[in-house]
Amino acid sequence: MGDKNTSRKVFSGTVASVKMKDTAVVVVRRYVKHPRYQKFVQYSKRYKVHNSGNTLALGQIVSFEECRPISKDKKFRILTNERSEKV
Repeated sequence: MGDKNTSRKVFSGTVASVKMKDTAVVVVRRYVKHPRYQKFVQYSKRYKVHNSGNTLALGQIVSFEECRPISKDKKFRILTNERSEKV
């Protein structure tokens, strides 16, 4: 009965802000080809991610997944710290 197969969305992005307590803002950039002009356009979105223990630093590349709502805006948690990017 409690055996549900739920797949969660997983994203990868760059840490843009660590100024809040237990929260980091991660920017995810994606490139989409414009349907008419055939040019690649960059779209970005900022996600608030749960950062327990404040372990992330500005400019790190991290992957994060969807989870239950932690607060009004936070619905994601950190999976791995992949690498550090030059800021």
